[in-house]
Formats: sequence, C-alpha cells, structure tokens
Amino acid sequence: MRFLIQRVTHAKVVVEGQATGEIGTGFLVFIGVSEQDTIEIADKLIKKLVALRIFEDTEGKTNLSLKDVGGSLLLVSQFTLYADCKKGNRPSFVHAGAPKLANELYEYIIAQCRLAGVDVQTGVFGADMKVELENNGPFTVMLDSKEL
Repeated sequence: MRFLIQRVTHAKVVVEGQATGEIGTGFLVFIGVSEQDTIEIADKLIKKLVALRIFEDTEGKTNLSLKDVGGSLLLVSQFTLYADCKKGNRPSFVHAGAPKLANELYEYIIAQCRLAGVDVQTGVFGADMKVELENNGPFTVMLDSKEL
C-alpha cells in the first residue's frame, strides 16, 4: 500500500463539475492499493498518517501533526501509484490491486481515519477526478508499506 501525502493549504476534488471533497489546511493523500494489501497493512499506514509530524511549529521545525494544527484529510484513490514503467513507454498497472479489493480498503481507510477523530473528505472511487491543490512547502511524503 502506498500513501502519497501532500501537505496543503487547500485542496479540492471535482467529479463531473461537482466538488466531492474540499479541505483547508491538511493532507491531500493519494492512496494506492496492491493485491497483497490487507486491513493490517492499512492500519499500520493509517496510524503513521494521522501521527505524521510535518507541520511547522513556532520555531519553523516540522514538529506538529494533523491534529495539532486542526487539519483535515482529503483521501483520493490512485491506482496509478503502482505504475510499472520498466518496459517501454506505456505504464503497466499489473501490480495495482483489483478494483473490489482496492475500494474495500479505501473505504476502510476513510472510516478508520474518521474514527481517529480527523475531519475526512474524499474523492470518488474509480471516477474521473479533477484535483486542485496548493502544496504547502512544497512538502510531499511517500509512505510505502514495504518500507515501514
């Protein structure tokens, strides 16, 4: 499982001209699921995500978490995080999880983040989404379950 986390001042997802999720300060998180992913793996990444201290404190050090700054999450399913570009010029997505598994884990992640007390907004699984954001920093972090 992969979470591509962007620290943002604001972000929005639009589907068919309608905003489905919009946040101010917080994290825009693109979520990629592979065939090997499980609820246990999701729990590990969720725990890391909500505790991640990448907001600046009064001294300019990245010491504050999402909860410390009253931030929100905008969670967007993104199977292309598992693009394999080793051969040729067209990416292969054979390592991405099947849609049923990916959607189940995406919905699980949404629910667990809400249970952790975080304001959560979302995209729409499988939809053609337009994502607008202002990356604060820029600051982008990749959490990969194989590296945690």
